Amino acid sequence: MCLAYFCFLMLLNSEPMTLLPLPLKEGKVSMNDAKVPKVVSEAIQKLQEVFAFGEVPLNILPGKKPPQFMLELYSRVAGPDGSTKAPGLLQGNVVRSFENKAYSESGEFLFFFNISSMGSSERMLKAELRVFKWKPLKIVPRHHFCKVDVYELIDSATRPWRGNLISSRLLPLQYQGWEMFNVTQTVSKWIGENKTNHGFLVMFTLTSGNFLEVDLSAFTRHQPDNKRSYLVLFSDDGRRAVPNSFTSLPNMKDKGLHIPSIEDSSILLPTPYKFPLVVELSKSRKIRDVFIEKQPQCQRRPLYVDFEEIGWAGWIISPKGYNAYHCKGTCLFPLGQGLGATNHATVQSIVHALKLNKDIGTPCCVPDELNSINLLYFDDEENVVLKQYNDMIAVSCGCH
Repeated sequence: MCLAYFCFLMLLNSEPMTLLPLPLKEGKVSMNDAKVPKVVSEAIQKLQEVFAFGEVPLNILPGKKPPQFMLELYSRVAGPDGSTKAPGLLQGNVVRSFENKAYSESGEFLFFFNISSMGSSERMLKAELRVFKWKPLKIVPRHHFCKVDVYELIDSATRPWRGNLISSRLLPLQYQGWEMFNVTQTVSKWIGENKTNHGFLVMFTLTSGNFLEVDLSAFTRHQPDNKRSYLVLFSDDGRRAVPNSFTSLPNMKDKGLHIPSIEDSSILLPTPYKFPLVVELSKSRKIRDVFIEKQPQCQRRPLYVDFEEIGWAGWIISPKGYNAYHCKGTCLFPLGQGLGATNHATVQSIVHALKLNKDIGTPCCVPDELNSINLLYFDDEENVVLKQYNDMIAVSCGCH
């Protein structure tokens, strides 16, 4: 089974706890037990490894809002509970947004993004520079278009200066809205050697070659939050699920094979003269029903993960929690058709029922289909990150 799911099952079925060094909530964990701090610390550390957070943010500014385009991307990818509703929509499994840290003071539109928080194991797939183009301050006669050029800034003796031209396009002069520029090649170079990152220069000119007079306040630190410029990186951090043996098996129905159900499972048993008691038990619906009723069969049950209870509510934007579900119940012979039992599990349940080997127990009730979840959160640099995690929600359960 997948490591991530079982880590959750072990952690969340233990005593409720909160994130150290945050204070533990009253009534949740007894601080009189000397072993509790170590257990809490180890459990939370393991949970952080499952989510691959790195350093956990401690002091996110109150009222800090994520960029609107990240909220919209999250809503396209995930449902309200974080479960993935559009598999394959994301390019990679991590999207990081970096806010512009440079501001125009001398008429130049400079953009600098600190990308040091990108994980060393991440492989960048795409980089986008998002810039909001404002309308000109005044009407420019005889001009209907303007030219937008994006340059890489290079270091000089005194300050970064215009370097390589990355992208150029013509836009309607009176157009106002977001423009996205592909800067993948340049940012790839920065990731390899971060000291070469001096940012971007964006220049607006008329088709005549004259500079376009643009409202500088739109590019300063006082600009509206929803119009600030961002560098967006799409990457893959290598977290990919290993196919489960039972989910990768061919579908028996598709192959024309018949898996016995409760009603016809007696065909799997030995002949009556060998084990008459077992045969009679398999044929007796009344006995079977009473036996199964006392010990509920394998089924999916709720397992809600509350990020506030863990201590992460201050920096996880969405969702505030999700239902991971867990599998619980017996896998006794005869296994019902709805339990999705493998041939191996069916044979094991028979061997257990016939007591042919005292060391053989019943098959395990485990997830046989898992779904991914998505988290939108602030990292320790207050950048907003959208990350997708495979195999985090049990969709269905079976005997394996």
